[in-house]
Amino acid sequence: MIEVWAPKARRVRMRSGVGLGRESELTAAAADGWWRAPVELADGERYGFVLDDGELRPDPRSRRQPDGVHAASAWVDAAAFAWTDAAWTGRQLAGGLIYELHLGTFTPEGTLDAAIERLPYLVELGVSHIELLPVNGFNGVWNWGYDGVAWYTVHEAYGGPAGYARFVDAAHAAGLAVVQDVVYNHLGPSGNYLPEFGPYLREGTRNTWGDSVNLDEPAVRAYIVENALMWLRDYHVDALRLDAVHALHDERPVHILREMAEAVDALSAHVGRPLTLIAESDMNDPTLILPREAGGYGLAAQWSDDWHHAVHVALTGEVSGYYADFAASDALEKVWTRGFFHDGTYSSFRERHHGHPIPAEVPTWRLVTFAQDHDQIGNRAAGDRLSATLSPDRLAVAAVLTLTAPGTPMLFMGEEWGASTPWPFFTSHPEEWLGEAVRKGRAEEFAKTDWDEAAVPDPQDPATFQSAKLAWEEAETGEHARILALYRDLARLRRERPELTDPSSAHLSAAIERPDAAPSARRFVLGRGPLRIIVNLAAEPWDVPLGMAEDVLLATVPVSPGAGAVTVPADAAVVLGPALP
Repeated sequence: MIEVWAPKARRVRMRSGVGLGRESELTAAAADGWWRAPVELADGERYGFVLDDGELRPDPRSRRQPDGVHAASAWVDAAAFAWTDAAWTGRQLAGGLIYELHLGTFTPEGTLDAAIERLPYLVELGVSHIELLPVNGFNGVWNWGYDGVAWYTVHEAYGGPAGYARFVDAAHAAGLAVVQDVVYNHLGPSGNYLPEFGPYLREGTRNTWGDSVNLDEPAVRAYIVENALMWLRDYHVDALRLDAVHALHDERPVHILREMAEAVDALSAHVGRPLTLIAESDMNDPTLILPREAGGYGLAAQWSDDWHHAVHVALTGEVSGYYADFAASDALEKVWTRGFFHDGTYSSFRERHHGHPIPAEVPTWRLVTFAQDHDQIGNRAAGDRLSATLSPDRLAVAAVLTLTAPGTPMLFMGEEWGASTPWPFFTSHPEEWLGEAVRKGRAEEFAKTDWDEAAVPDPQDPATFQSAKLAWEEAETGEHARILALYRDLARLRRERPELTDPSSAHLSAAIERPDAAPSARRFVLGRGPLRIIVNLAAEPWDVPLGMAEDVLLATVPVSPGAGAVTVPADAAVVLGPALP
C-alpha cells in the first residue's frame, strides 16, 4: 500500500518504474487528506507523486533520493538490511562521553563507510556515544546538514540508507552508541516541496531560518514524531539530538517535545534498551529535562551553552557579544555548581532577564557540556578552533575542564588532538542566486559584529569545505600527540573515579582565587566530592596546599608535590584526590 498526505491536492497520481512509465491513481480517504493506492514497489524502484497537473515530486517520507532532492524517490525496503546487533542492549547517557562529528569532513572520503574505519580510534579515545551532524537530504553535495528538506532520507553522498545501517551496526559491534542530530524547526531553502502537499509550514510565523513548522496541524506533528521513531526503530539509533527546540512554535496543550518524549519512552520499553532525547535550547529552561510527573517534558538532557561561554571566556579572555556577561568572576564557579549562569539573571546580550534555575535534585549529567562544538566554532567568522589562538598548555587546561565537568562531556571532532584545521561554514548550493545570497548574508552578518569581512571564507568555495577536513596525520605528532594522550588519560580517569560521574550537585564545589584578575588570568579550585581540580590561568606558579592523603592523580604538565603542597605552573591544571583503595 502506497499512501501520501496531500490535503491541498484535488487529484494525486503516482509514477514509478523504469523511466517512471507506470502511473497509478491514488484515492482520497474521507476528509483526512490521505491518498492511497494498493501498489507494491521493489527495493530501489524509482517513484514520485504528481499533484493535480503539476510536475513529479519526491515522496515527503522518502527514505532515499539517489538523484538529489528534486528528483524521484527510490523505494527502500526497511527490512532488507541484515542486522547483527541483536545482543546490543544500548548505553545510557549518564556517565557517557559524546563525540560530535560531521561525516563529510571527519574523513578524507567523507562517507559512512570511511567513518566505520575510525571506530577503533574512538573506542581507544574512551568515547561512548558518537553524535552525527544531520544526514538527511539537502540540495548540493556538501553542507553542514541543517538545510535538509528530505527528513526521512540519508544523504546519498554519505552512503545512503544502506551505508547508514552499516555504520550503526558497526558502531554497536564496537560498543558505541549512535546519536543522530535531527532538525524539526525549519526546512532548507532548496528542494522543499512539502507546502505543495499540505500546510506543513505556518505562514506569517517565522523563526531565524524562515516560516515556522506548523505544529497546529496533527498530521505535521505525526510527521515529526514518526520521523524520530524511524531513526530509533528502523535504524537502531540510540539517541536523537533535537536542533534548536526554542524555534519550535507550539501553542497546543501538550508540547511537541513532550509528545515525542512519550512516544520514544514507549518505544524504549518495547525494544528493551535506552533511547535518549537531547535538546539544543537557548532558553535555559529546566522544563525540558524535568520528569513529566513534575510538569516537565521528560527529555533526557539538553546542551548548555552557558558552560561553553564561561569556559571560553576563562581560556581566551574574549568578552565581546554574548561572552560579555561571562567575564563575571563567578561565571565558571556558577556553571560548575548550578548548571546555568543565566537562571533568571539579567543578560546584557539579550537586554532582559533570562533563564530559570535548575532544581538541585536534577542529575548533573542532564546537561551536555563542551568547550567546543560545531556551532561555537563554525559560527565564528573564520571557523577558528581554540587551537588557532591558544597555546598547547591552555588547550590541555580546556581538556581537563571538559572531562572533569559535572555534566555529560562532549568533544568536537579533532578537538582531542588540538586539530589545526578550521571548521568554517560551507555550502554547495547549485543555484547561483542562492549561493550568492548565502555568501552575501554571511559577510553582512559578521560586518555587523566588527569582524573583518575579508576574514570570512566564501561558503560556496569548494576550498572552504576542503579546509574543514581533519588532517589525521597530525594527530600522533608533536604537541598534538601530547594533547591526544591527555584526553585518553582523562577519559580513563573519568571511568575509574566514581566522583567524576557522580550525578549529585550536592557534591560539587567551586572557589576562585584572584577574582579581580582579568577573566583569562584567574585561578580556580573546582571540587567533585573529594577530588579537586586546580586550574591556574595566571602567569605565575601557584603553591597549592595538599590535603590529608591527597595525591596528584593527573597533571597537564609534570609537577612534583613537595612538603605538604604542590606547585601548579602557569597555564596548567592538576587533579588532586585520594588514591583508590
